[in-house]
Amino acid sequence: MKNTIFIFLLLASLSLSAQIKGNATISRQNVIQAKSLGNAPIYDTSVTSFRNHTLHPNAQITIDVKALSNVIADSYTAVFNMVQIGETSEEANRLMQERVLKVKTELGAKGILEKDIVVDVISFVPVYETIVEKKLFSTKYNEVPVGFEIQQNLHIKFTKVNQFETLLSACSNNEIYNLVKVDYFIDNVQAIYKALRTEILKVLKEKQQFYADMGFNLTDYKPIIADVEYCHFPKEFYKNYQAFNSISIEAIQKKKGVINAKKQTSYYYDPLDFSHYDIVINPAIVEPVIQMGMEIKLVYTERPKEDKEKNIAKGKEAIKNKYFIISTDGAITTKELTLEN
Repeated sequence: MKNTIFIFLLLASLSLSAQIKGNATISRQNVIQAKSLGNAPIYDTSVTSFRNHTLHPNAQITIDVKALSNVIADSYTAVFNMVQIGETSEEANRLMQERVLKVKTELGAKGILEKDIVVDVISFVPVYETIVEKKLFSTKYNEVPVGFEIQQNLHIKFTKVNQFETLLSACSNNEIYNLVKVDYFIDNVQAIYKALRTEILKVLKEKQQFYADMGFNLTDYKPIIADVEYCHFPKEFYKNYQAFNSISIEAIQKKKGVINAKKQTSYYYDPLDFSHYDIVINPAIVEPVIQMGMEIKLVYTERPKEDKEKNIAKGKEAIKNKYFIISTDGAITTKELTLEN
């Protein structure tokens, strides 16, 4: 009986091991297929993919600091495109104004003021239609005006990202479906850069002290510097992919053609990676943010021996012998003491 139980457990263990290995193989295959379909980036799971830097010592000392700040916008502006057609210019203009007024009224009830809604007129042109004129021996196609078309952009400012759903609802209720873009704004850009500079200086001093603790006197080195500031908006970091799997063994066996269906393209927000930064302010991202960064790089090259001696000489203050004379009224005068040979 014990032998039977042992054999059963052994077979169950082998089966479970095979199942785990099989699932792992299938998962890797799915990842490989995803790569060919333009899906998310593929990361090799082998040991060789782990970070393995080969260090090359040299006579220069390089100190660099990279800082990044994920900034939530202070305000946003959504731009919607509208098109209105009417038989006359008056009718087209009236219908357009009615749609805009309804949007303003609906958004006003949700706390978005009328002053934050601006209409930008793009075009106002006649619309033509082709009329066929048939005669006994000929046919003519004539274009004749049949109406007018107005095209406008509706600019709506809002301050909270969750208000965007309200904008979409108000616009769709009035047959406005074309979202052109969403702009992000920061009230005080320089304050963000100032905070980055402050944090960079802290880390820079720590790194300089690190080299000093190892015995490197940085005053014996000549430094050169490079720095950069940059600002990236969310629209720069949206990527796309298509997630699908198309297999038809039956079509291959029967040598029948396959009519490919249109695959949905998905988009996602993929911001700057934090792995190469020394400082990240507001690292936890829930919504798309403005990413402002600053980098500074110092390269120290050892000074020639004569330059070191000059620096030492400059650092020493020449002290001359002096004597003080105190008069009866308490006044003090200083005179240099000259030594004669």
